[in-house]
Amino acid sequence: MRLASFIHDGKPRIGVVLKDGMLDLAQVTPKLPPTMKQFLAAGDQAMDIARKAADMDGPRIPFGEFRLRPPISQPGKILAIGLNYKDHVEEGGRELPKHQIWFNKQHNAINGPAGNIVAPAVSDLLDYEGELCFVIGKRCRHVPKARAHEVIAGYMVGNDVSVRDWQKRSPTMQMGKSFDTHAPTGPWIVTPDEIGDPQNLGLKTWVNDELRQDANTSQMLFDIGDQIEHLTQAFTLDPGDIIFTGTPAGVGFAMDPPGYVKPGDVVRIEIEKVGSIQNKVIEEIVQTVIG
Repeated sequence: MRLASFIHDGKPRIGVVLKDGMLDLAQVTPKLPPTMKQFLAAGDQAMDIARKAADMDGPRIPFGEFRLRPPISQPGKILAIGLNYKDHVEEGGRELPKHQIWFNKQHNAINGPAGNIVAPAVSDLLDYEGELCFVIGKRCRHVPKARAHEVIAGYMVGNDVSVRDWQKRSPTMQMGKSFDTHAPTGPWIVTPDEIGDPQNLGLKTWVNDELRQDANTSQMLFDIGDQIEHLTQAFTLDPGDIIFTGTPAGVGFAMDPPGYVKPGDVVRIEIEKVGSIQNKVIEEIVQTVIG
């Protein structure tokens, strides 16, 4: 099942993407929560209702008449693992990590599958990182690796957009990873039953028409089960939390000459069985905002 957040007739909705269009869950099952985060928090019962609704004949919104939003627009946490593909570690001249390296991205970074990426006025070292993301579906703590699959609601495509000079200024990397619009996700949440093995998915990233990243999630140093086990030893994960699982080789800073992205460029990331996101880079218009 492909769960989506979308806009139709000017109103935010959640639905199921089907072959013949979008099933608006509010139309067929009005008792379901209105946001994706609330829907996931409602647990297996809400998921079962959505599945049954998707199997029934009912009204569909045709493709082209709705606009996809970020699947989770207000996640409680956005967590990302660094240096999780061997070839990416090597292209940066780093040593393989002995432990998982984590940082967070602020929720204001969230962006949709077709939203513009704003190139910050304060830096021209803007980079892309194509990544598989997963979404937490159950509140959890101290989850052993063997049970990690129980807490995953589904998978998305993500771009861990990075401002490299700001990233290097702080050991936490948080500032350079959290600029507004710098976490495009989507195009929807694909439930685990449609994915099969998440550790065997092709991942590709293009900048304009140039293929920059071409890898497989099997190349992760710490797989998804390792990640969930590790994170939940420290703190609770909640429904709607988004986890970025790392990027492979092919990022811009490692190219010769560097291949940073600039206004006018288009970054497209595609992951097998999940889908693709495509975001144009635009120039920042600096405006003071207060209140």
